[in-house]
Amino acid sequence: MSETHRVTFVPVDIEMEVSEDETILDAAFRQGIHLMHGCREGRCSACKSYMLDGDVQMDDYSTFACNDAEADEGYVLLCRSWAYSDCEVELLNFDEDELLNGAPIQDISTRITAIEPKTADIVSLRLEVVEPAEFEFKAGQFVDIHIPGEDDTTRSFSVATTPSNPKELEFLIKKYPGGLFAGMLDGSLTAGDELAITGPYGSFTVKDGHVLPIVLMGGGAGMAPVLSLLRHASETGLTRPMRFYYGARTAKDLFYLDEIASLGKQLADFTFTACLSESMDDLPAGVTVEHGNVTDVVERSEPDLARTEVYLCGPPPMVDAALALADTCSVPKDQVFYDKFTSPAFD
Repeated sequence: MSETHRVTFVPVDIEMEVSEDETILDAAFRQGIHLMHGCREGRCSACKSYMLDGDVQMDDYSTFACNDAEADEGYVLLCRSWAYSDCEVELLNFDEDELLNGAPIQDISTRITAIEPKTADIVSLRLEVVEPAEFEFKAGQFVDIHIPGEDDTTRSFSVATTPSNPKELEFLIKKYPGGLFAGMLDGSLTAGDELAITGPYGSFTVKDGHVLPIVLMGGGAGMAPVLSLLRHASETGLTRPMRFYYGARTAKDLFYLDEIASLGKQLADFTFTACLSESMDDLPAGVTVEHGNVTDVVERSEPDLARTEVYLCGPPPMVDAALALADTCSVPKDQVFYDKFTSPAFD
């Protein structure tokens, strides 16, 4: 039986137990403590913290998330950290309102209700929650989908729907060549099949009480959590200014334009800009389109980016570029929220 140790988090004065057979982040999930996190694979730095005391070892991780000098100084990634003594950890990035008020991690049984292509390489997957009766989550969060027939293999996908209908979930999935789960959506999985999911995870959520304008940057299947936030904002009457920049290659890679326009009409102050990096042919009517990568368009369109809250979701290269832009524009780190998922295309 694995030994158990006590972890104390400062400056929030929270204590918890952690077993030697689980990471510190997983132990927090298990006990309802909502630490900031992103990829959970040691690649995004969202859970980076500082070890004040204790014996911790880290599994393999990206030096982009925590470089060698930081690791030597005592910085750790909680998603890759295993405790072998009692520890004291300084949280560098946290939201006091959410620390003990996040939705609990749940194991959910679902049934596929529809699989519909949205573009040449993005598919909408709709699920009906079977057990328990409802899935508790916050708009913008993501889950792990367990791959049928593959032991302990999961893929992370953001929920595109909102908690207003906790029995029906939608995911937008990009089909990469050779993708394990995406390949199943081409035929081996059909309506009526069951899927197990675990979640919710992620901090890509609109924070209560905040007043700054919101800048949303998405690309590819990163449309999903942004769509969830927009749907939620329209349902709750959010009045904060929201500006959505979506990056794609060509006009054929754009989708959900009608719904985005409809949601925008229900919001107090909303604009949408499609950012096309390649062809500007066959542009959709009634849509503002700019040429260039999404980060280039945001840089020239948002001179006061530091006075906004920035939400990012998309392919890892896009998120990396957007984080670099936020840093260049001096956006405070506690005003930047992002999910960055890995895929076979970026492993």
